[in-house]
Amino acid sequence: GARQQTNLCNESLMLEKLPACGKSFEEMMKKVDSKKWCNLTEFIMYYDNFTQCTEREANNASCFWPNPLAEGFITGIHKQFFSNCTSEKVHWEDPPDEILITLILIPVTLTCAMITLVVWCSKRSDIL
Repeated sequence: GARQQTNLCNESLMLEKLPACGKSFEEMMKKVDSKKWCNLTEFIMYYDNFTQCTEREANNASCFWPNPLAEGFITGIHKQFFSNCTSEKVHWEDPPDEILITLILIPVTLTCAMITLVVWCSKRSDIL
């Protein structure tokens, strides 16, 4: 039968072409104030173009995308532009004791008052 030709990934060609995507992204990011680099909404279109470029170049080199080499390149771009964008974890603390006691006692007191009211009304059902 007919032989199916398979294209092998040309990693060296891909690695040669990917820096052009990075350079283009770098040029676009110059339009964004560096203080806003952690706000994705400020540069989402540029990042989308960068991602499409890396995918296109990987496909042109007959490589699947993402692949370890492309991911390594993308990680390098992330380190260059987004290394200061760590997410701050919220440190939860208990409120001061006075507030905590109040927050506990109010529902307990209301529950006791409602139980007392229900019992009192049930004993007085003959009048109602």
